[in-house]
Amino acid sequence: MIGFDTVAMVDWSGGNDTGPTPRKDAIWVAVARAGQVEPAHYLRNRIAAEEWLASLIEEELAAGRRLAIGFDFPFGYPSGFASALTGQDSAFAVWNWLTDRIEDAPGANNRFDVAGQVNHRLGGSRGPFWGNALARDVDGLARTKADYANPFPDRRRAEMAAPGTFTCWQLAGAGAVGSQVLMGLPVLNRLRRAFAGRVSVWSLEALSAPVNFLEVWPSLIAPIVAAELEARGGTPIKDAVQVELLARAITYLDARELATCLAVSEPEEGWILGLGHEDALAQAAQRVGLEPPALRNDCFALPAGVDWTPVDTALAQLRRVLVPVTRIGTARIAEAAGRVLAEPVVATRSNPPHPNSAVDGYGFAGGRAEGTHRLPLVDGRAAAGARFTGRVPTGSAIRVLTGAALPDGVDTVILEEDVNQADGQIAFRGPLKQGANTRNAGEDVRAEDTLFTTGRVLTPADLALASAVGLSTLPVRDPLRVAVLSTGDELVEAGEPAVPGQIHDANRPMLLAMVDRFGHRALDLGRIADDRVALRDALDQAADHADAILTSGGASAGDEDHVSALLRDEGAIQHWRIAVKPGRPLALAMWKGVPIFGLPGNPVAAMVCALVFARPALAVLAGAEWSEPQGFDVPAAFEKRKKPGRREFLRARVRDGRAEVFASEGSGRISGLSWAEGLVELDDGERHVKPGDPVRFVPFGSFGL
Repeated sequence: MIGFDTVAMVDWSGGNDTGPTPRKDAIWVAVARAGQVEPAHYLRNRIAAEEWLASLIEEELAAGRRLAIGFDFPFGYPSGFASALTGQDSAFAVWNWLTDRIEDAPGANNRFDVAGQVNHRLGGSRGPFWGNALARDVDGLARTKADYANPFPDRRRAEMAAPGTFTCWQLAGAGAVGSQVLMGLPVLNRLRRAFAGRVSVWSLEALSAPVNFLEVWPSLIAPIVAAELEARGGTPIKDAVQVELLARAITYLDARELATCLAVSEPEEGWILGLGHEDALAQAAQRVGLEPPALRNDCFALPAGVDWTPVDTALAQLRRVLVPVTRIGTARIAEAAGRVLAEPVVATRSNPPHPNSAVDGYGFAGGRAEGTHRLPLVDGRAAAGARFTGRVPTGSAIRVLTGAALPDGVDTVILEEDVNQADGQIAFRGPLKQGANTRNAGEDVRAEDTLFTTGRVLTPADLALASAVGLSTLPVRDPLRVAVLSTGDELVEAGEPAVPGQIHDANRPMLLAMVDRFGHRALDLGRIADDRVALRDALDQAADHADAILTSGGASAGDEDHVSALLRDEGAIQHWRIAVKPGRPLALAMWKGVPIFGLPGNPVAAMVCALVFARPALAVLAGAEWSEPQGFDVPAAFEKRKKPGRREFLRARVRDGRAEVFASEGSGRISGLSWAEGLVELDDGERHVKPGDPVRFVPFGSFGL
């Protein structure tokens, strides 16, 4: 089984707690999910890291995603060590042996003492371990490699094949991989035990489990890391950058490349993923704008035994199984409105970039006490875009205008309305606080601050902020392409003559407009008759040009539901009977890797299902965050008795602060959609609404309309 839904890369540490502030030589983890790499997470010690990794594993298992976690330390020791130490020719026997003896806390651990015990156990104090960094001597462990006699190879076969690697026997000094191994293997072993039967360790065993531990070495892509560090400027932390790039590399390896990298087996010693295939790793680390992983054909399957599906269950399932499907690229700021951010955005300069004046007035150094003050004026002035290049002497003042960078020697500004000026000097009355009427550099945003997170839909205000901090382009996803088609022999185009038995197609114009208002790119595939060949051709065309498909009509399970029949025979379809009114049947399917949302044919039900289910699902496919519509409680202007068992959405509007509902609940009354300004949502339980009772009103604007 090859391929991973989620990839996490870990830069490990054998040292003590590194404190709350992110720093190098700590533990860093980067996660890539659906082709999207999150910013690296800082973990200050191994206890925090073990808890974080356990939570990640639980989350991915619950979501049904296959997880790979890479660790940058050896999983095994050179040949012969396991047998000599444990009597078993198994790397896992060493894992167990160390787990029983290593003690770890944020501020201290016993790795040097355990290494000394190993040396004694194997016949003396001259090896295999060396390097004591403690102030005290450790029995059996030499401080340096002097008088060293190692009974085992200095490096594994993997290290001998990778220039620049370090020996796993060294515990102190530069390149002390030995400490990482001693402190890392017990953590891996505990995670392996905690998730017994669901973890595989490559290359010590086959990758047959949903969670897979991989041995990695970021230096395999060192040139790419160096280039990225230079491109980011400032002082990025190398450990954080390299795990992000390595996570991207493993994610973007195609199936053939990944299979090649995994096709190595060293049962006792372990192996480094990608060793010998550095070019493929480097190319994958630089790939952007690639097609992300495809959705699985069974991604819409509900748990066994689920029949009528509550609305919240259906929404939770969609949120759990869907991932972004759009490509990643860049856009100039002027063209980025409405686009979805593909990566976090960091400010390249502060706003404001320099201390500046908030008013028109006069600037000088320091505050002033009560009383009258007179200051001589220096020649010149400071204005926005015309900085005063000299220095204002202490006890003197200068004319400054709003937005002007404060000259050297100025930290306070007094309003011109509070000043008299004559004969080359100004006079004013105190008191005045130091720093009055000025703005500090970076008081809005500082350089290197994160402006926006991944998945944000960019607004005009976002573009103003991005421009203000020096950005010219933004990493964005391509717009989601959504194909819309209507089905049914009874349909005719709007404006065309309709004979008895025919109706005009109301759904397609409505759905096309909704897709456009949601911020996606709508593709009109027209009306399709109840003909299998025509339906197949239309779906083929949609799959070739769209990222998602909306259909209306023919999506239930009846004799005349031809869309369902075709998908059942040639695609992968799930019929969700949603406990919702209006609506109920919602068909979710895959056609050539493209998700299909089969909406009811009734326009009222089609619109409600599109708003409640398709809208947040399409947002996730586009790379945006899952969005909940914002509603608010208002008094009811109506009375209604509701039976338990399903969610109901009533066409409604607010007048005089009270929610009115459309006179008829009939799902064929399209006029109610135009009359309404939103929906009243009644939850799944029994309800008797009386005038004045609070009800939840969700305006159409909260759905993006």
